[in-house]
Amino acid sequence: MTTPVCTSASNAAAPATQTLPYASFSSYMRARQPVLLRTARSLTGNPSDAEDLLQTALAKTYVAWERIEDHRALDGYVRRALVNTRTSQWRKRKVDEFACDELPEPDPLPAGDDPAEQQALRDAMWRAVMRLPARQRAMVVLRYYEDLSEAQTAEVLGVSVGTVKSAVSRALGKLREDAELGLVRG
Repeated sequence: MTTPVCTSASNAAAPATQTLPYASFSSYMRARQPVLLRTARSLTGNPSDAEDLLQTALAKTYVAWERIEDHRALDGYVRRALVNTRTSQWRKRKVDEFACDELPEPDPLPAGDDPAEQQALRDAMWRAVMRLPARQRAMVVLRYYEDLSEAQTAEVLGVSVGTVKSAVSRALGKLREDAELGLVRG
Protein backbone atom coordinates (compact mmCIF):
# COMPACT_ATOMS: atom_id res chain seq x y z
CA MET A 1 0.00 0.00 0.00
CA THR A 2 1.38 3.40 -0.89
CA THR A 3 0.98 6.49 1.20
CA PRO A 4 -0.04 9.64 -0.65
CA VAL A 5 2.50 12.43 -0.60
CA CYS A 6 -0.16 15.11 -0.46
CA THR A 7 -3.40 14.27 1.31
CA SER A 8 -5.44 17.36 0.44
CA ALA A 9 -5.51 20.36 -1.81
CA SER A 10 -4.76 22.65 1.13
CA ASN A 11 -1.45 20.84 1.68
CA ALA A 12 -0.54 21.34 -1.97
CA ALA A 13 -1.13 25.07 -1.71
CA ALA A 14 0.94 25.42 1.46
CA PRO A 15 3.70 28.03 1.44
CA ALA A 16 7.09 27.01 0.09
CA THR A 17 8.69 27.72 3.47
CA GLN A 18 6.89 24.78 5.06
CA THR A 19 9.39 22.09 5.99
CA LEU A 20 9.07 18.52 4.79
CA PRO A 21 8.65 15.80 7.40
CA TYR A 22 12.02 14.44 6.28
CA ALA A 23 14.54 17.27 6.39
CA SER A 24 17.22 14.85 5.23
CA PHE A 25 15.16 14.12 2.09
CA SER A 26 14.89 17.84 1.38
CA SER A 27 18.63 18.38 1.69
CA TYR A 28 19.38 15.26 -0.38
CA MET A 29 17.02 16.41 -3.11
CA ARG A 30 18.53 19.91 -3.31
CA ALA A 31 22.10 18.55 -3.36
CA ARG A 32 21.62 15.73 -5.90
CA GLN A 33 18.92 17.12 -8.18
CA PRO A 34 21.30 18.35 -10.95
CA VAL A 35 23.06 14.97 -11.19
CA LEU A 36 19.80 13.02 -11.13
CA LEU A 37 18.28 15.37 -13.70
CA ARG A 38 21.16 14.58 -16.07
CA THR A 39 20.38 10.88 -15.61
CA ALA A 40 16.70 11.50 -16.33
CA ARG A 41 17.61 13.49 -19.46
CA SER A 42 19.70 10.61 -20.71
CA LEU A 43 16.70 8.31 -20.25
CA THR A 44 14.15 10.53 -21.96
CA GLY A 45 16.04 12.72 -24.41
CA ASN A 46 13.64 15.57 -23.64
CA PRO A 47 14.26 18.15 -20.85
CA SER A 48 10.55 18.52 -19.98
CA ASP A 49 10.01 14.76 -19.82
CA ALA A 50 13.20 14.43 -17.76
CA GLU A 51 11.90 16.89 -15.16
CA ASP A 52 8.60 14.99 -14.94
CA LEU A 53 10.43 11.69 -14.68
CA LEU A 54 12.71 12.97 -11.91
CA GLN A 55 9.77 14.44 -10.02
CA THR A 56 7.95 11.09 -10.14
CA ALA A 57 11.05 9.17 -9.03
CA LEU A 58 11.67 11.60 -6.16
CA ALA A 59 8.02 11.30 -5.08
CA LYS A 60 8.45 7.50 -4.97
CA THR A 61 11.66 7.94 -2.99
CA TYR A 62 9.93 10.29 -0.56
CA VAL A 63 7.17 7.76 0.07
CA ALA A 64 9.76 5.04 0.76
CA TRP A 65 12.14 7.28 2.73
CA GLU A 66 11.57 5.52 6.09
CA ARG A 67 12.17 2.10 4.54
CA ILE A 68 15.52 3.02 2.98
CA GLU A 69 18.08 1.75 5.45
CA ASP A 70 21.34 2.86 3.84
CA HIS A 71 21.12 6.53 2.89
CA ARG A 72 24.58 6.30 1.34
CA ALA A 73 22.99 4.31 -1.51
CA LEU A 74 20.25 6.85 -2.25
CA ASP A 75 21.56 7.72 -5.71
CA GLY A 76 21.28 4.08 -6.73
CA TYR A 77 17.77 3.89 -5.29
CA VAL A 78 16.64 7.00 -7.17
CA ARG A 79 18.33 5.88 -10.40
CA ARG A 80 16.51 2.55 -10.14
CA ALA A 81 13.24 4.46 -9.58
CA LEU A 82 14.03 6.58 -12.66
CA VAL A 83 14.67 3.53 -14.82
CA ASN A 84 11.62 1.62 -13.55
CA THR A 85 9.34 4.63 -13.96
CA ARG A 86 10.64 5.29 -17.48
CA THR A 87 10.16 1.64 -18.39
CA SER A 88 6.56 1.78 -17.12
CA GLN A 89 5.94 4.95 -19.12
CA TRP A 90 7.43 3.37 -22.22
CA ARG A 91 5.21 0.32 -21.88
CA LYS A 92 2.10 2.46 -21.44
CA ARG A 93 2.98 5.03 -24.10
CA LYS A 94 0.43 6.13 -26.60
CA VAL A 95 1.04 6.62 -30.27
CA ASP A 96 1.23 10.34 -30.85
CA GLU A 97 -0.30 11.96 -33.87
CA PHE A 98 1.50 14.85 -35.46
CA ALA A 99 0.06 17.45 -37.80
CA CYS A 100 1.99 17.90 -41.01
CA ASP A 101 1.74 20.17 -44.01
CA GLU A 102 1.32 17.38 -46.54
CA LEU A 103 -0.71 14.23 -46.18
CA PRO A 104 1.31 11.12 -46.94
CA GLU A 105 0.00 9.43 -50.04
CA PRO A 106 -0.17 5.65 -50.12
CA ASP A 107 2.04 3.95 -52.65
CA PRO A 108 0.14 3.31 -55.85
CA LEU A 109 -0.98 -0.26 -56.34
CA PRO A 110 0.95 -2.20 -58.97
CA ALA A 111 -1.02 -3.06 -62.09
CA GLY A 112 -3.31 -6.01 -61.51
CA ASP A 113 -3.45 -5.56 -57.74
CA ASP A 114 -6.87 -3.95 -57.69
CA PRO A 115 -8.47 -4.85 -54.32
CA ALA A 116 -11.87 -5.34 -55.97
CA GLU A 117 -10.39 -7.82 -58.45
CA GLN A 118 -8.57 -9.66 -55.68
CA GLN A 119 -11.78 -9.92 -53.65
CA ALA A 120 -13.69 -11.17 -56.71
CA LEU A 121 -11.01 -13.82 -57.26
CA ARG A 122 -11.15 -14.90 -53.61
CA ASP A 123 -14.93 -15.15 -53.74
CA ALA A 124 -14.84 -17.15 -56.96
CA MET A 125 -12.17 -19.44 -55.50
CA TRP A 126 -14.26 -20.08 -52.40
CA ARG A 127 -17.34 -20.87 -54.48
CA ALA A 128 -15.26 -23.30 -56.57
CA VAL A 129 -13.92 -24.97 -53.40
CA MET A 130 -17.49 -25.31 -52.12
CA ARG A 131 -18.42 -27.18 -55.35
CA LEU A 132 -15.77 -29.87 -54.66
CA PRO A 133 -16.87 -33.18 -53.13
CA ALA A 134 -16.91 -33.02 -49.31
CA ARG A 135 -13.78 -35.15 -48.81
CA GLN A 136 -11.70 -33.20 -51.35
CA ARG A 137 -13.03 -29.92 -49.99
CA ALA A 138 -11.99 -30.89 -46.45
CA MET A 139 -8.49 -31.78 -47.62
CA VAL A 140 -8.06 -28.55 -49.63
CA VAL A 141 -9.30 -26.45 -46.73
CA LEU A 142 -6.99 -28.16 -44.24
CA ARG A 143 -3.97 -28.00 -46.59
CA TYR A 144 -4.32 -24.50 -48.02
CA TYR A 145 -6.64 -22.51 -45.79
CA GLU A 146 -5.52 -23.98 -42.46
CA ASP A 147 -1.91 -24.46 -43.69
CA LEU A 148 -1.56 -28.01 -42.35
CA SER A 149 1.04 -30.37 -43.75
CA GLU A 150 0.02 -33.48 -45.68
CA ALA A 151 0.79 -35.62 -42.62
CA GLN A 152 -1.24 -33.38 -40.31
CA THR A 153 -4.15 -33.37 -42.76
CA ALA A 154 -4.01 -37.18 -42.97
CA GLU A 155 -3.98 -37.44 -39.19
CA VAL A 156 -6.95 -35.08 -38.76
CA LEU A 157 -9.03 -36.94 -41.36
CA GLY A 158 -7.86 -40.42 -40.34
CA VAL A 159 -6.52 -41.35 -43.79
CA SER A 160 -3.10 -42.09 -45.23
CA VAL A 161 -0.72 -39.40 -46.52
CA GLY A 162 -1.00 -40.94 -49.99
CA THR A 163 -4.77 -40.52 -49.92
CA VAL A 164 -4.33 -36.83 -49.03
CA LYS A 165 -1.82 -36.34 -51.86
CA SER A 166 -4.00 -37.96 -54.51
CA ALA A 167 -7.24 -36.35 -53.36
CA VAL A 168 -5.67 -32.88 -53.19
CA SER A 169 -4.13 -33.38 -56.63
CA ARG A 170 -7.53 -34.29 -58.10
CA ALA A 171 -9.16 -31.32 -56.30
CA LEU A 172 -6.57 -28.89 -57.67
CA GLY A 173 -7.17 -30.29 -61.15
CA LYS A 174 -10.91 -29.61 -60.79
CA LEU A 175 -10.19 -26.09 -59.56
CA ARG A 176 -7.92 -25.42 -62.57
CA GLU A 177 -10.75 -26.49 -64.89
CA ASP A 178 -13.48 -24.54 -63.06
CA ALA A 179 -15.30 -22.32 -65.55
CA GLU A 180 -15.95 -19.49 -63.09
CA LEU A 181 -12.27 -19.28 -62.14
CA GLY A 182 -11.37 -19.24 -65.84
CA LEU A 183 -13.65 -16.23 -66.37
CA VAL A 184 -12.14 -14.33 -63.45
CA ARG A 185 -8.55 -14.99 -64.59
CA GLY A 186 -9.18 -14.23 -68.24
